[in-house]
Amino acid sequence: MSTDVHHGYLPSGRYIVNHDIMRCTADGVVGNHLYSGRALGLTDPDDYIQLNPQLKPLWRDINRHYNRIGLSHSENVIWDVDICELALHKGFTPSVFYFGPQEASVWNDPSWVEAVEYINSKNNFMALAAELGVDVPQTRCYNSVNEISEYEVVSLNMPCYLKAAISVSGVGIYRCANREDLRDAIDRFDRDVPVQVQEEVKTELFLNLQYRVIDNHLVRLAASEQILEGCAHQGNRFPSNYEPWDAIEPMAQWLRDRGMKGIFAFDVAVVDTPDGLRFPAIECNPRFNGASYPTIIAQKLDIPEWTARSFTSRHRKLSDIDLSGIEYDMKTGEGVVIVNWGTLLEGKLVLLLAGSAEYQDALFNELKQRL
Repeated sequence: MSTDVHHGYLPSGRYIVNHDIMRCTADGVVGNHLYSGRALGLTDPDDYIQLNPQLKPLWRDINRHYNRIGLSHSENVIWDVDICELALHKGFTPSVFYFGPQEASVWNDPSWVEAVEYINSKNNFMALAAELGVDVPQTRCYNSVNEISEYEVVSLNMPCYLKAAISVSGVGIYRCANREDLRDAIDRFDRDVPVQVQEEVKTELFLNLQYRVIDNHLVRLAASEQILEGCAHQGNRFPSNYEPWDAIEPMAQWLRDRGMKGIFAFDVAVVDTPDGLRFPAIECNPRFNGASYPTIIAQKLDIPEWTARSFTSRHRKLSDIDLSGIEYDMKTGEGVVIVNWGTLLEGKLVLLLAGSAEYQDALFNELKQRL
């Protein structure tokens, strides 16, 4: 088995793509049943893609947009997100958002699902980091909220974060400025929920370091800077000023060796200390994540500098959004690419802004007017 780290290439082959997130999402995420559409930009013409049938009214316009900007993609649409479809297409490899027990029930790969389920727990992540010598913030892990006694509350340093061991989209994460906040946050959990209490990392900068496993090769896919609103992910900026791959590579290699496949990513903080920079790892997302979709689209279009971020819109049809003069242009390498388009039905979009930082700022201001 190779331990080399390769860079930047995408896997070849034919895929059936089902990136419906409803088996791995938090309640209350607006439009979460419409996220299957954002995987369209990852696909190639020979692939199949499963889409929520509610996206049909937007299909013609997203298809035309991708054709205009030169983004190759599948037009072989299955208007159904039932995962049973994954096993019905001989010769096609499944691509899913999250490879959990339900996905494994139709595509048998016990090592992959075991690796995913293990590292998806923030408490297991901390245990593995200690074993491998990976730098992490000071963290206390609890098998249940009940284990946090009043003595523990009084002894913990403030401010801190109380986190559910298993969470997505920033749900189940509470910043506690003082002990009263911590007591209130504890009361929000069911008594048997595993949690952790983590020191607050003093930084404004967090990175997303993505890997991809292809034929047992570990691929460094991209390092981007996160755009956050509180604990919630709002977007990513590429390239990053920092690429601390060595900080988490032992864990990436451990996961590859235990059967991890596809894309996975680490959240890493950038902390300035008197002794120099630290890059403590916060968690691993053992799945596609918000940064994956613009990353692969940008690689397919050879875009070297971009920001992808969430926007709200008054429109509910792609045809009502005016991208004239700012749509991505292959000749200039600048402009707007629509990434998560299905959520427009709920007034949300994720857009990739390609070009220099100054041009991206101009695009952002222009889009705020047009959307």
